[in-house]
Amino acid sequence: MPTTPGTPVPRNRPRAAAAMNPAAATALLDARSLATLDEVCDLAPLPVLDDFGTDRARAVLADAEILLTGWGCPPLDAAALEAAPRLRAVVHTAGSVRGHITEACWERGIEVSSAAAANALPVAEYTVAMILLSGKRVLERARDYRAERRRDNWLATPDRVGNYGRTVGILSASMIGRRVIELLRPYDLPVLLHDPYVSDAEAAELGVRPVGLAELFAESDVVSVHTPLLPATRGLVSRELLTSMRPDAVLINTARGAVVDQDALTDVLRQHRIRAVLDVTDPDTLPAAHPLWECGNALITPHLAGSQGNEWRRLVDLAAGEAGRWATGDGFAHPVRRERLAFLA
Repeated sequence: MPTTPGTPVPRNRPRAAAAMNPAAATALLDARSLATLDEVCDLAPLPVLDDFGTDRARAVLADAEILLTGWGCPPLDAAALEAAPRLRAVVHTAGSVRGHITEACWERGIEVSSAAAANALPVAEYTVAMILLSGKRVLERARDYRAERRRDNWLATPDRVGNYGRTVGILSASMIGRRVIELLRPYDLPVLLHDPYVSDAEAAELGVRPVGLAELFAESDVVSVHTPLLPATRGLVSRELLTSMRPDAVLINTARGAVVDQDALTDVLRQHRIRAVLDVTDPDTLPAAHPLWECGNALITPHLAGSQGNEWRRLVDLAAGEAGRWATGDGFAHPVRRERLAFLA
C-alpha cells in the first residue's frame, strides 16, 4: 500500500520501534497504518512497548533510531535512553508530548515531532459545528419538537436565533484556536480574539479583532476556549467573566476542564443566564451526582472532539510523513521545540 502523497520514501529505512498503550496500538496500528509506516521505517515487530524496563524493551530499544510514540507511552527518562544508544528522534502520533518527553531527551539532543496539527482539525470541526448548531438552537428545538410533535411558528422566531452577524470570541490563538478561526472564514460571524502573545498585526492577518479578556466575554455571543492548561490558566474563565456574558450566550470548552471555574459555571447555568457546550470537564468524567448533569442548557460530550475512528488514520499518516522526512534528512515539518513546551497543552 503506498504512503500518503507527498511522504518522502527513504532509500535506507531507519530502525524504529513503537511505544504506547496496547489499546492505543490496537486503535492506531491497523494493517493499513503498518503498511504505510513500513515504507518509511523498519518497524520492530509488535507488540508495542509499554514498559521500557523489560528485557524485550531493552533489546528493541538497543537498535531503534526513531521511536513512534502514542497515548500511554512511558516516560523517556535517563534509564530508558541509556537502553537506546542509537535513538535520535521521537515521532508522536498524538498531540501533547508532556507525558513522555523528559529533560533527558532534550539534553541528549533528540528531535521531537508531534501530530498535534492533525489532531487539531477534528477539534476545530467539532467547535465550528457547535457554534453553528447553538446559533440555530438546533439541539433544544429538536428536543422540544420531539416532545410536542408539532412545529413551532417559524415566523415568530426571536432574533437571538441564527448565525448572521453572531460574534464569536476565541480564547487563545493556539493551534486549534487558529484552525477554528480559519474554518469560520466563510461564515458571517465576526471573530474576536484574546491572546496576549498575538500582536495587532498578526491578528489582522488572522482576520480577527484583538480584545482584552473581559471584553471578549462581554461582547461575544459565543466564547470558545482553546487555551492550554498551565498554572497561569487554571481557573482563567472566572465567575466574573461568566456572569459578564450576554444573556443566552454560549461557552464552548474543548480545551481542559480546569481552565474554567466549574463551580461558577454550574451556578450560572442553573440561573439559565447562558448555555454551554462542554467536551471537557474537571474531572474529565463528572461524578454521577454532579449538578452539571442536570443543567438542560449544558451539552456535555465525552471528550470526543479529538481524533476518533477513521480520524486516527490522519495521525498515523502525519507520523509516517514525519518519519520519512526525518529519514531523508529534510527535518520535521511539525517539530516540538524545547523552548515552546511550557506554552503547549
